[in-house]
Amino acid sequence: QRTGGPSNVLRDACLVANVLDPRIKQEIIKKFIKQHLSEYLVLFQENQDVAWLDKIDRRYAWIKRQLVDYEEKYGRMFPGEWCMTERIAVEFCHVTRAELSKIMRTRAKEIEVKLLLFAIQRTTNFEGLLAKRFSGCTLSDGTVKKPEVPPPSTNPFLEDETGAEADEIVMEKSDTDKPKKPKVPDNPFHGIVSKCFEPHLYVYIESQDKNLGELIDRFVADFKAQGPPKPNVDEGGAVLPSCADLFVYYKKCMVQCSQLSTGEPMIALTTIFQKYLREYAWKILSGNLPKTSSSSGGLTITSLLKEKEGSEVAKFTLEELCLICSILSTAEYCLATTQQLEEKLKEKVDASLMERINLTGEMDTFSVVISNSIQLLVQDLDAACDPALTAMSKMQWQNVEHVGDQSPYVTSVILHIKQNVPIIRDNLASTRKYFTQFCIKFANSFIPKFINHLFKCKPISMVGAEQLLLDTHSLKMVLLDLPSIGSQVVRKAPASYTKIVVKGMTRAEMILKVVMAPHEPPVVFVDNYIKLLSDCSTDTFQKILDMKGLKRSEQSSMLELFRLRLPAPPPGGDGAGSLSLSAPTPEQESSRIRKLEKLIKKRL
Repeated sequence: QRTGGPSNVLRDACLVANVLDPRIKQEIIKKFIKQHLSEYLVLFQENQDVAWLDKIDRRYAWIKRQLVDYEEKYGRMFPGEWCMTERIAVEFCHVTRAELSKIMRTRAKEIEVKLLLFAIQRTTNFEGLLAKRFSGCTLSDGTVKKPEVPPPSTNPFLEDETGAEADEIVMEKSDTDKPKKPKVPDNPFHGIVSKCFEPHLYVYIESQDKNLGELIDRFVADFKAQGPPKPNVDEGGAVLPSCADLFVYYKKCMVQCSQLSTGEPMIALTTIFQKYLREYAWKILSGNLPKTSSSSGGLTITSLLKEKEGSEVAKFTLEELCLICSILSTAEYCLATTQQLEEKLKEKVDASLMERINLTGEMDTFSVVISNSIQLLVQDLDAACDPALTAMSKMQWQNVEHVGDQSPYVTSVILHIKQNVPIIRDNLASTRKYFTQFCIKFANSFIPKFINHLFKCKPISMVGAEQLLLDTHSLKMVLLDLPSIGSQVVRKAPASYTKIVVKGMTRAEMILKVVMAPHEPPVVFVDNYIKLLSDCSTDTFQKILDMKGLKRSEQSSMLELFRLRLPAPPPGGDGAGSLSLSAPTPEQESSRIRKLEKLIKKRL
C-alpha cells in the first residue's frame, strides 16, 4: 500500500467498511495510523540524539511532512468524514507526549529553564497550528469539544504572539465569578502535547524566584546610584519606573505559565509574586522614605534646644517632599495594579483553585506605605508650625494694650503652609484623594495642638483675648483655603475637610469668647460657658479660669457652681441641647470679628 498509492478498489472497500460494523472501520483506521507512524517511533527513540528537547522542532517538522505526504497519496482513498489527516496528527500528539514524558523523567537533571521554555514555546506553537488546520472533531478524551466557529483571536497562543494579551496587564474587569474563558480554551489541542511539561515546571518557578530576587536587588542599587527622582512640579508626582518594570515582568511570567498550565504551577507562581510585591514595598518604597528627626518616637535634645532658641525646626527639603509624594504615587499605582493582577490570575487559573489566589495582604502592605507617606508629610508641616505655637503660648497676653494686625506667629504658620502645601498638591495631582487625606490629617493634628497652646496663654487681658480671637479667625480662614492655597485654579475645598476646620476652629473661637466674657455674676458666666462650649469637663473649665487669671479662691467657688449647673446625665438630651444652644454662636462670633476688623481698618 505504501508504494502503490490509492486505488479505486481500496476506496470502494473503505466505502463498504463505512456502512458495516463501526468496529471494522476503527480497526482499519487504527492499523493505517500505526503503520504511518512506525517510522517516527524508530527515528525518535529515547536513545537518539534528536529525541531530546533541544531538537524538538524536528518532531514537528517530521509530522508536517508526513501529513503533506498522506494528502498527496491517500487523501482521496478514505471517506472525508473519517478525518484521517486529523486522526494521524492526534495520534502523533499522544505518542509524542508519552515519549517526551518518558525521556524527561530519565534526564530530569538536565532540564534547564531556557531549554524547558524553548520546548514549551515550540510545542504550544505547534498546538496552535493544529487548531488552525483541524477542528478537533476526532478528540475523544471528553475534556474538549469541537468548537463551533473558533474565532482566530481567541487562541491564547496566537493572542500572545500578536501581543494582545501581553499588551496590558490592566484589562477590563470581567466576570471573575465565572472564569470560563481560560479554563476551556477555544483551541481544542491546547495541552495535547504540552501537558507533559507540567511536572517539570518547578524548574521555571525556581528560575523566576531567582530572577525576581535579582530584579529587586537591581532596583535597590539603581535607586542608590541615581538618587531620588527630580522634582517635577508641572507633571505631578512621578511614579518610580521600577514598579512598571516589575509588573511588566510579572505579566510576562503569568502569560508564559498560563500557556502551559492553569493548575498548581499558577498557584506556585502567585506565591512568588506575593513574596516580591512585599519586598518591593519594603525595600524600594518604605526603605527610601526620608527619616524625621523625631522618628524614634520623641523629641530629641537638639529639637528641644532649637525650640528654646526660637529657631526653625529641621524640615524636609523640596527634593525630600517630592520623593515622599513619588513613593506615595508609586504605592497607589502598585495597589491598583496588584488588585488587577489578582483578577487576571483568577481568570487564568482553574476554577477550583481560584480561592487560593488572594493578594489582599500585599494590597494592605501598599496601603500602609501610602498611610506612612501621608503621615510623614503631615508631621513635617506640623513640626514646622510648632515653634510658632510655642511663641504664641509664651507671649505676655495680659500686657497687650491694643488690637493690631495678625500676630507674627500667625504669619509664620501661614508661611510654612504656603511653602509646603503647593508642593505637595502639585506632586499629588494624579492622586487627589490622598492630597485630601493629607489636608484632613493635618487639620486633625494642627487644630487640637493649637487649642492646647491656646490654653497655655495665661493670663489674658480683654484686649489680649481680642487679639487672639482675630489671630484665630485669620488661621481659620487660611485653613479653610489650605487645599487650594497658592493655586491659580481655585477649587472648593472638600466638604469633609471644611467640616473639620469649621468645627475645630469655631471651638477655639468659643474658648476665647468665654474668656472675654465677664465672670460676674458667676451663674451667668457658667451658663454662658456651657452654652458656648457644650463641654462638661471640669478640666476644660479649669483651664478657662486659668486663662482669665482668677485667683484660686475664686476658682473654687466657680468650679463648685459649675458642677451644680451641669445638665442632667442623659447624654442624648445633652447632645441635642448642645446643638440648639450652639446654633447662634457663629453669628455672634462673626459680628465680633467684624467689629475687630473695623477697628483695625480705622487704625490703618
